[in-house]
Amino acid sequence: MSSQIKGHKDLDVWKKTIDLVEKVYKVTAQFPKDEVYGLTSQMRRAAVSVPSNIAEGAARNSKKEFKQFLHVALGSLAELETQVIIAARLGYLSAVDELTGECLTIKRMINGLIASLKVA
Repeated sequence: MSSQIKGHKDLDVWKKTIDLVEKVYKVTAQFPKDEVYGLTSQMRRAAVSVPSNIAEGAARNSKKEFKQFLHVALGSLAELETQVIIAARLGYLSAVDELTGECLTIKRMINGLIASLKVA
């Protein structure tokens, strides 16, 4: 790991995404049982993908690789946000504003981290 890249557990954005995963697991536990292999599974995988990609990127040897993984994390975050909106429209979720707000905050944090990783 580059000396200027922090370990993933030291990154505030990683900590925030871990909190988001926990919330997603809790809200999806209340979804109808017939969604266990559908929206529940999709949302959980997308949520877990965000901190996982941040961690994998931080463990890489270059800022360029780290940025690539942060972009993948942004993609998973957008996927999750879309699924939150779908779940709300289906009547499975009432905390849509809270979760979409957290997604937006995390998106800003990841974009800020990407901007800070100036690649030579």
